[in-house]
Amino acid sequence: MDKVNLRKKFKLFDEHWVPKIVGELNGQYVKLVKVRGEFVWHKHDHEDELFLVVKGSLTIKLRDRDIELDEGEFYIVPQGIEHKPFVEEEAHVLMFEPKSTKHTGDVKSELTVDKQEWI
Repeated sequence: MDKVNLRKKFKLFDEHWVPKIVGELNGQYVKLVKVRGEFVWHKHDHEDELFLVVKGSLTIKLRDRDIELDEGEFYIVPQGIEHKPFVEEEAHVLMFEPKSTKHTGDVKSELTVDKQEWI
């Protein structure tokens, strides 16, 4: 595998809430996603999910509090915890999650992406 330049990879797509796979290790995908607005409330019953903000800021809403992330900060949503990512301005996020993780977890919505592509 060649090295990955995150800035160059983020320039390859414009869609929001559509993760792109850029790497794989130990049964986990490394994904990049551009986000704007709000996602859907969902959970992953068997997988943890890491959100690392590369550019901008991101709020991860939990049922009992909000997690505010700025550039260079990350948060791991534990399995089984309902969450809803939200941003006012576009943000670029790197995610680590098991290959088995469904995009919108236990919820099917118009934002659900069933087949995620490699870039």
